[in-house]
Amino acid sequence: MRDFVELTGIVIKSMPIGDFDRRVTIFTKERGKIYAFAKGARRINNQMMGFARIFAYGKFKLYEGRDSYNIVNADIANYFEEVSADIESTCYGTYFLEMLDYYTKEALVDIESLKLIYYTLLALTKKSIPNRLVRRIFELKLMTINGEYDLTPGLKDKTALYTWEYIIYSKPEKLFTFVITEEALTEIEKYMDIMIGKYIDRHFHSLDILEDIL
Repeated sequence: MRDFVELTGIVIKSMPIGDFDRRVTIFTKERGKIYAFAKGARRINNQMMGFARIFAYGKFKLYEGRDSYNIVNADIANYFEEVSADIESTCYGTYFLEMLDYYTKEALVDIESLKLIYYTLLALTKKSIPNRLVRRIFELKLMTINGEYDLTPGLKDKTALYTWEYIIYSKPEKLFTFVITEEALTEIEKYMDIMIGKYIDRHFHSLDILEDIL
């Protein structure tokens, strides 16, 4: 008899395998990043279709194979359909997932990053916060969690400097509660781009698509 595990997490990558299946990457609360097969997920009307969608957040019931997991069932709490329904939000969200995939490690528990992606995607559904600001908050906080950031990058605008420090020291659930001036945001964008070039050695293809549509 198989032993099943139940893990809470979000699908951050989904790719077709064979004619009918998908291989997904799930970032989980209990076991960090894992890889799982969703058998039949490419068949029309198969319930696995929903379980293998990127952005799907919830509790996944799985059994563990030799090299990966297999999804048996799932209770999806949030598909973030508002994100998927809007092309700009989808591009931002896909970029966030790609950056999260870059930083997270297999089997390494990282609850703060899981909270961060959840609240970041929620922020994309709110029109009160510009997506440009959501992006920079996510980037800086994720890099802070992973210890790759500059505490004082040379910001001259006082609002930009205060915002930078607030993002570094605040919990993920407290981050998406404010807006700032265009001047402050522009300066933060400038220094975030410099910092990303300094610490990250990967080109994010989803960012190319995002920049093409903006």
